[in-house]
Amino acid sequence: MPKTRILIVEDEESILLPLEDNLRLEGYEVSSAKDGLQGLSMAKDGNFDLIVLDIMLPKMDGFEVCKRLRQDKIATPILILTAKSQEVDKVLGLELGADDYVTKPFSPRELLARIKAILRRAQQTQQGVDVFRFGDVEVDFKKYEAKKAGNPIDLTALEFALLHFLIANSGQVVHRNKILDEIWGENVYIEPRTVDKHISLVRKKVEDDPQNPRFIVGVRGVGYKFVA
Repeated sequence: MPKTRILIVEDEESILLPLEDNLRLEGYEVSSAKDGLQGLSMAKDGNFDLIVLDIMLPKMDGFEVCKRLRQDKIATPILILTAKSQEVDKVLGLELGADDYVTKPFSPRELLARIKAILRRAQQTQQGVDVFRFGDVEVDFKKYEAKKAGNPIDLTALEFALLHFLIANSGQVVHRNKILDEIWGENVYIEPRTVDKHISLVRKKVEDDPQNPRFIVGVRGVGYKFVA
């Protein structure tokens, strides 16, 4: 079985070198880039399973790298690293197509747990339902492709996983904590409102009226359910 391949785009050696060592000890095949342009080129040319992407990079920042990868239809999961604590930066990263974020400073255990969660849900998304249609939306979970009214829509790997999980539990109310455990992992600390942010992003892409959703319905104080 081929090793899982991870690309790290990080210019701070004090972060990069220990991260490389820890991931290799876990059995991953690791490549690295020290600026945004090099990272973008490697991400396009290499067949990676995950990209760990710093935001503050020379030559091209992580936001721009993320944006260009998604514009080029590269669906590789992206975990962004940011030293900024402002909520707007985290939301911007997610809106540009990142799957998750970790704020510096972080513990190696936390980062490794996030990485494993992203890889696990990417694998789960490829299992079960292949193609699902609702309204004028068609989602191919094997190819990581989605269309609305025949036009391509960009869903991140996390958004595919979230939609896949809701569809698999169609008609059932799924608690936010259950979504967190299934999508992010039981041993990863994520605030429940993170679910709301990602649900909002998915709604903007698949619902005709995101403010009055037809398919991804919220149940106040509990969670969400998918209505086919």
